Amino acid sequence: MKIMKIYDLVIIGSGPAGMSAAIYAQRAMLDFIVIEKEYMPGGQVVQTYEVDNYPGIPKTNGMDLGMKFSEHAKELGVESITAEVKEINADNEIKEIILKNGDILKTKTIILATGAVHQTLGVEGEEKLKGMGVSYCATCDGAFFRNKVTAVVGGGNVALEDALFLSRMCEKVYLIHRRDEFRGAKILQDEVKKNDKIEILWNTIVTKIEGDEVVQSIQLQDVDNHVDKSLDVDGIFIAVGTKPASKLLSGKLSTDEKGYIIAGEDGVTNIPGIFAAGDGRSKNLRQVVTAVSDGANCVYSVERYLQNA
Repeated sequence: MKIMKIYDLVIIGSGPAGMSAAIYAQRAMLDFIVIEKEYMPGGQVVQTYEVDNYPGIPKTNGMDLGMKFSEHAKELGVESITAEVKEINADNEIKEIILKNGDILKTKTIILATGAVHQTLGVEGEEKLKGMGVSYCATCDGAFFRNKVTAVVGGGNVALEDALFLSRMCEKVYLIHRRDEFRGAKILQDEVKKNDKIEILWNTIVTKIEGDEVVQSIQLQDVDNHVDKSLDVDGIFIAVGTKPASKLLSGKLSTDEKGYIIAGEDGVTNIPGIFAAGDGRSKNLRQVVTAVSDGANCVYSVERYLQNA
């Protein structure tokens, strides 16, 4: 009879939180493994064209920073697999992680570092034209719109960064925001407002995305006077926030009204042995630096949990 291995820890996700947790877990000499469903590790940060607020590494890009995290973990000998988690059974002291391929991993603790994904607008034409001019990643798809006209929807840091990035290659960029002021960083707002290629459309929402095979135009509405108008664009980049990427342990894990896992700075959740790190955790600031902190804190909590088990 084959005895199934029981890990000290399984980390689900390989973004900044997951990689930070992996580095700390390796140094703590825990018996653990990282599970990542994407073939490209790094999480959302790899889609960011410029990261200029990570201490010690000025003006890097998200892809390079994400790869640095991954390479650091690999150099330390971190074990990882590419697989998707289908289900977690956390009812007992030894948890079971069921993968989509049917494999089962057993572990004493789990760090959920599954991150967040892009919110959609939910308007007509969005789903139909996804990948045909509708995008959620300017860094990934911006090059396809060189010398063309694009629109960015949103008012936070990501929307401002996307507009600035696209202005480098596009003929014109419309920045569409439903309010009369941005939520993003003041330095980004100033750059956007002085950029001649960017036209800001305040108090405006997108009601429809039109096109036969590719995006050709978008329907807009002024939120104050409800006047509708059409705008010809070749592409639309949607940057209206994020939502938790994972629904693992849905109904069992305590979450806030938006679905983010409720856990403190220590990553401790309402389920013993389950910890949450990164953008999937309920918190005020979702940045690379806070995700890295989460990963380290979670491993410290894991160590204390294992000592007291």
